Amino acid sequence: MIKLTPLVICVILLFTNFNSAIAQQNETANWAGTIQNEFRVIPDITYRQANGIELKIDIYQPRNQNNPSPTFIYYHGGGWVAGSKEANVLRLIPYLEKGWAVVNVQYRLGNVSLAPAAVEDSLCALRWVGRNADEYGFDRDRIVTSGNSAGGHLALTTGMIPTEAELDRQCMGSETPEVAAIVNWYGITDVGDLLDGPNQKGYAVRWLGAQSNRNAIAERVSPLEYVRAGLPPIISIHGDADPTVPYDHAVRLHQGLNRFEVVNELITVPNGLHGGFPAEEMERIYDAIFSFLRANVK
Repeated sequence: MIKLTPLVICVILLFTNFNSAIAQQNETANWAGTIQNEFRVIPDITYRQANGIELKIDIYQPRNQNNPSPTFIYYHGGGWVAGSKEANVLRLIPYLEKGWAVVNVQYRLGNVSLAPAAVEDSLCALRWVGRNADEYGFDRDRIVTSGNSAGGHLALTTGMIPTEAELDRQCMGSETPEVAAIVNWYGITDVGDLLDGPNQKGYAVRWLGAQSNRNAIAERVSPLEYVRAGLPPIISIHGDADPTVPYDHAVRLHQGLNRFEVVNELITVPNGLHGGFPAEEMERIYDAIFSFLRANVK
């Protein structure tokens, strides 16, 4: 099972019960110095410019790493129209504790640029990681993408969309590294399903806007459209009572991957909503994630 160090315990508590987290303040103070001594942070590196703004990433790394590190690229949630990389730092800690380097990505939100801008940015971040692997000690052969909600969608599209889709045409460089695995936390897999009908969601409508070809764009950025043989291993976590992203999105992805014999796993949280899972479920989930990565990331 996952080692429940103080850092991991704090992450689980903060995502499940804020009052319990406050009770951990003394313990938190004890390991705050540990973070500074064991990890280094390189904030706000510009990885691309678009719409007149500089898009940033933050790098978190264990200190004193002599060999290239497996690298975890994280995309935050918020329905493509809200959220920030800074608000999701605690989600990165379990991977740092395992010796991974972490790249935390900012991308264009819907108020800056409508779909498919966030997908383009996410692919450019992946290419930036590959292009700068030697400088920052990233292992190009062990890159894992992850995110929650809309970030889960971006983790999936980053690892699943082929170059032929031409969504990376604006990225610097010419080579996009292969993703070794994807950790999908309740991500959207069928964007068009959220634009109209019983599953319509305001965040998806806002992200596509009034573009005349919005249905075609939705199809172009839907992970279900790219299910095929040869994809990286994918583990998905989803609550079966999620009111924000239908649980059916995870089920259909799982079924499609199975048809093509792609290594994948679906972790269902009984009665789970949109995140905020109980502590015992979070322990089970992280145990499953790291078992999956040990088995599938060489």
